Amino acid sequence: MRSEFFRSLRRGALILAVVFPASFAGAEPRHGIAMYGDPVLPPDFVSLPYANPDAPKGGQLITGNVGGFDSLNPFARKGTPPWQLRFLAYESLMGRSYDEPFSLYGLLAESVETSPARDWVEFTLREEARFSDGSPVTVEDVIWSYETLGTVGHLRYQNLWSKIERIEATGPRTVRISFNTADRELALIAGLRPILKKAQWTERDFAEAGLDDIPIGTAPYVVDSYEIDRNVVLQRNPDYWGNDLPLRRGTNNFDEIRIEFYGDDTVMKEAFKAQAISFVREFNAERWDTQYDFPAVERGDIVKSEIPHQKPSGITGFVFNTRRAPLDDWRVRDALLHAFNFEFINDTLTGGRQPRITSYFSNSELGMQDGPATGAVRELLEPFAQSLPPGALEGYSLPVSDGTKRNRANLRRARALLEEAGWTVQDGRLKNAAGETLELEVLLQQDALLQQATAIMDIYSGALARLGITLTVQQIDKAQFAEREAQFDFDLTFIRRAISLSPGNEQAFYWGSAVADQPGSRNLMGMKSPAADAMIDAMLTAESREAFIAATRALDRVLTSGRYVIPIHNYAVGRVAHVKQLTYAKDRLPIYGDGIHFLPEVWWWQD
Repeated sequence: MRSEFFRSLRRGALILAVVFPASFAGAEPRHGIAMYGDPVLPPDFVSLPYANPDAPKGGQLITGNVGGFDSLNPFARKGTPPWQLRFLAYESLMGRSYDEPFSLYGLLAESVETSPARDWVEFTLREEARFSDGSPVTVEDVIWSYETLGTVGHLRYQNLWSKIERIEATGPRTVRISFNTADRELALIAGLRPILKKAQWTERDFAEAGLDDIPIGTAPYVVDSYEIDRNVVLQRNPDYWGNDLPLRRGTNNFDEIRIEFYGDDTVMKEAFKAQAISFVREFNAERWDTQYDFPAVERGDIVKSEIPHQKPSGITGFVFNTRRAPLDDWRVRDALLHAFNFEFINDTLTGGRQPRITSYFSNSELGMQDGPATGAVRELLEPFAQSLPPGALEGYSLPVSDGTKRNRANLRRARALLEEAGWTVQDGRLKNAAGETLELEVLLQQDALLQQATAIMDIYSGALARLGITLTVQQIDKAQFAEREAQFDFDLTFIRRAISLSPGNEQAFYWGSAVADQPGSRNLMGMKSPAADAMIDAMLTAESREAFIAATRALDRVLTSGRYVIPIHNYAVGRVAHVKQLTYAKDRLPIYGDGIHFLPEVWWWQD
């Protein structure tokens, strides 16, 4: 968001802090809540700013997934469900506007109340809220959902549950959650937990649910039918309870959403060319410019749409598993980064059309700045100076090659770093003092980025061979990949972590020491950095936007200078090719750009 907007929010927050200093004195029910200041939309807003409240209902949307599925429960630890179900078939107490960094508005709850310190939050349920079977949503359902997901549900729900001191009914339609941790984001995160029906699981084990045990939700879509590893069909519920809510006007417009499954990305793209599926997202700028000239595009039956956004780059690339030697040595990781000739790879695969990610929060005001750390950022980092990776305080940037295939200067630097770490060339192979060779394996699964990732690794392996390093690429199916990733059974693998304009608790799950050795953790690199942990804590307890930005920039320095990931392309623009009947409000795009919150949520079918 714009700096003047945040300055206004800060002034409002300061006034509130002075007028309402006590924990309970300033609390009152509100229609929405923002991470800092007030939510932008007023209590009487008509619809989300990027939705068309008059969008027609109807049509069938067909989307494609690579791989298969063996579960239709997106909240259990066991199984692999279609990723879309979590977003399309279930609702939470509050709903998010993707035209603000982090603001929520009433969905199942008609209001939210919290203290200035945000050590508790209270939600009041809407009297009309219903599950898809017509039964009312109760406070008992809410409490059961939080407890069940937090204890036996997917790991992503455990962090919040561990920070809840008490959850209790405070009235027939009100539930209060008290926290045991100073963390201003928790009040918002609590509003985004899915609510399921307790009675469905009275005689069933949620953790061991079978394929037919599809959780009952409250959302506009319900699972209508499925064929294992072939398709899942969602139907829009004609009796959906929330059609007239401001948060829902102009959204969920398709009568049917059909998810088709394909063996690989190439087959799925061919299906799209034949219009067997309605849209694809393209991540390769070169292919976008050169391979979308097939007959359906030339006839105008398929349209290419580019959706810009203002969110941070996040991190996309190849992550090092620092649990394994020698990847636990930053010098080895630095050498591997110098050997990665991004400029040549980018020119070869995308015609140089896609810029590179320069840090985890690049492309936003949250990203680290060039040069040495200064001001509040330096003050946050200096207590950890002895343990920080080189460059965190002094300034760090990724190696840049001359763009030629040989990349001589960077390979020379890579050799020097490897020698410093105890690796020298012996009989044409890189070996350590024990005579062990340096052999690495990159683990990949089939998805929309597989072809590009494989092509990148083919070029990279040639560069590493010149250093005496053997790199092999292993491609495995989705189920095998999920198991090996969960057990951290890889040297390198592909990583993609999207980051919002209001990053928070998920950062601890991505990079925190506490989960580094926890199977299934999202901390794939296995980093255990006291500095990173402290910066995440500073983000979560910041009481001003300035303090939050400083903490985030400091975290960005720790992550980037840690050399944990070989970053690749920055997807600064969403590229969606779609059948001409799919339409969206082109004059009011959300600041978060494309995503499931955009397509399919606010698109519609126009004959």
